[in-house]
Amino acid sequence: MEKEVAPGTPDVLSQGVAAFLAASAFFADLTTDQLEALAPLFRVEEYPQGAEIYNLGDQAVDFYVLVEGLVRFTIGRGGRQATAGELIRSGEIFGWAAVVERAQRRIATAYCLTACRVLAINGNEFLKAMDRDHSMGYHVMKQLNFLITGELTSFASG
Repeated sequence: MEKEVAPGTPDVLSQGVAAFLAASAFFADLTTDQLEALAPLFRVEEYPQGAEIYNLGDQAVDFYVLVEGLVRFTIGRGGRQATAGELIRSGEIFGWAAVVERAQRRIATAYCLTACRVLAINGNEFLKAMDRDHSMGYHVMKQLNFLITGELTSFASG
């Protein structure tokens, strides 16, 4: 289902997936060739306001980049749920458990505070792309390490 764009509202993907990824801080260290290789692996998904993209305990299948909207990310441990970091905004990533090989299940819930459009990539396909290009894999995993460390520190501090 293609999202209708209101007149005068630019479609952030009009320049293409690779260009959108290049503008994202998470993918900023990747070369144009690396971004072009990744772009066809992504698909566009849309969610209405209030939709849950995934829930705590779900199988970790896809990795996401938020294109439009606001996503709330809550992380859980035992009976405790807490917001991890800020709201997820355009260009930011979530669903990273899909590219952590031993992470079988989601450790959080991601839900839409507004209608959202995301780029989704199958975690196994993303890992295969990183295996084919170790330089890309190093940059992605370095960014992922920074992100996860920040989220877990935020959760632990309350």
